[in-house]
Formats: sequence, structure tokens, C-alpha cells
Amino acid sequence: MPPRGVKKGTKRARQYEHVKRSEKQQGRSEGRAKEIAARTVQKERARSGESRQRSRSSTRDISSGRRGGQRSGSGPGGRTRDQLYNDAKRLNIRGRSRMNKRQLLAAVNRKRSS
Repeated sequence: MPPRGVKKGTKRARQYEHVKRSEKQQGRSEGRAKEIAARTVQKERARSGESRQRSRSSTRDISSGRRGGQRSGSGPGGRTRDQLYNDAKRLNIRGRSRMNKRQLLAAVNRKRSS
């Protein structure tokens, strides 16, 4: 269900469903996927002047569509343990549930390079 103020069948409703589906494919829970999708749609509504209120960061920041997860996985920490775990699961790496973040990263990199 899209956030309040977004009518069924509109571009924003389709955007919400697309983002939610994408987040679920990346291994997020249903609730987390809905939250990310709603926040993304609300930010885009604020940027285009469709919402009543908007924050300065919503209007001046790079658009979420253009950014495309640019900040996720970058920086000193890299990908989260959950992201690495989901990659390991997709690659059928055995023993992944007992691995820490460093071990998961090494296993995923080994599997991808082979």
C-alpha cells in the first residue's frame, strides 16, 4: 500500500511497488522494503512539489533514482553483514550462518572470482 496522498494507478504508486519489489529481491524483509519504498516515494514527491511539506535535504539532495544506492555499500564499512549473507546465500556458500562479516566477505569474493 503506497504512502498517504498517493493514488492507486499513478506513477508514484507504480514507483512504490517497483522499489518495494526491488528491495525484497535484495533480501530485505517485507516491512523494511515497504519503509524504504515509502520513503523513496515521499522524497520524490517532495522534490517535484507534490507534497505539502518537504525538508531541505529532500529538495537539495541528489535524487534517489539517480543516486541508485550509491551511498549503500560505500565507505569504510562496505556492505553490511546482512547484504553479504544474502550474497552468500545466493551463491550457495556453506556455513554462512556461522560466519562473521569478514569471513562472509572473503567467501563471497572467493566464490565470485572462481
